[in-house]
Formats: sequence, C-alpha cells, structure tokens
Amino acid sequence: MWWGKVKMKEKIIRIAPILLIIAIAILSIITVVTIVNAFMNGGNSSDQAQQANNETSKEDNSPSSKELLSADQNRSVKMVVRGPIVAQENFRSYTVEVSPKFRKLTTYKGYLGEVIKEVKLDNNAESYTQFVNALNKANMMKGTPFSGEADDLAGVCATGHLYDFSMLKDDKTEKHLWTSTCSGSKGSLIANTKQLQNLFIAQVPGHEQIVRDLGINEIKR
Repeated sequence: MWWGKVKMKEKIIRIAPILLIIAIAILSIITVVTIVNAFMNGGNSSDQAQQANNETSKEDNSPSSKELLSADQNRSVKMVVRGPIVAQENFRSYTVEVSPKFRKLTTYKGYLGEVIKEVKLDNNAESYTQFVNALNKANMMKGTPFSGEADDLAGVCATGHLYDFSMLKDDKTEKHLWTSTCSGSKGSLIANTKQLQNLFIAQVPGHEQIVRDLGINEIKR
C-alpha cells in the first residue's frame, strides 16, 4: 500500500515539470495573442483617427458658402462650357465670369482659345450679392473637388459637353467643380447644371443668341 503511494508520488513529481511547461506555454501564447490584438486594434484606431483628422483638415481648408457669398471686390465666379472634342476648326467653348465690378461673356473657337466675341458689362456689389446667393441656393459649390489625374479635364466627355464652375479670388481659383453630359464622367459637381448655366447666362442679357450660335448651350440629358 505504502509502496503504491510512493510510486504515485514519484510519478506526480516527474509529470509536474511537464505540466508546468505546458501551462507556461499556454500563458505565453495567450499573452502574445493579446499583445498582437492590442497592437492591431491600436494601429487601426490610429489610422482611423488620422483619417478623420485628414478629412477634417480637408473640410477646414475647403472654401465654403461663406467665401462664395463674399462680395469683396477681388472675388468672382466663373462658368466654363466646352463642346465636343472635334477638329481644331470646329471646336467651340465659352466662359461667363461675374464679379462685383463686371460681367463678361467670351466665346472661343479652336483649342488655342481664339476669341470669337467678348461682351463685358458693368456690375455692382448688390447685384453680385443677389447672384452669388442664387448660386449658393443652386448648390454651385456642393461637391468634393477631385485631385491629380481625376481632376484632369483633358479629353473628358469627348462626345458631349463639359461644365466647369469655379470660385476665384484675385483671379486665382479657390475651388472648382465640374460635370459633363457623359454618363461615364459625372465629375465632382453635385448640382443642377442647367439651373446654374441659366443663372450665368442671364447675367449677360440680350446676348443669349451668341451662346446658341455656338451650338453648345443645351444640356442633353
């Protein structure tokens, strides 16, 4: 009887180190997994926080309705309309730019910007204020500007019309958004293009026919 107890005790003594090693191994694995998960979650949180900060910075740096509604003398808004990509002799485009001091419609032919006709009228701060408020209600600056290749307008919507709306300060573009009549090139603008186009054209009364003669005044969608 006592001999059996001795044998059992010896067996436990021999097994105990093995069990201890197994327990240590299990604890080590659990610790490693916990550290890895904490590291990965911490990294994701940092990435998410950085992304949120970047998005906030973009929003903070992007011109807003406040800038659009400013009637400072050095500000202006502009619409550029480009027709289909065709032969040099047949290519047409036009711009309408409005500031507190002037309203200007310019039509072009060819890709080198040869002026066909230019009409320039006086303006005033009150008229400009009413105009930019109308543009703001029509969401002219609603959308996130593209960057890099996504914002390269060369060759975009070759068979249709391209519309580019911009807000300027000291003749430098602060923000611009664009769209087109091609379903594959929706662009960055989120607004009713026809409404915006009509607002700009109405700023140069009596000269709508100039635009119609270009054959690119209608939005075909």
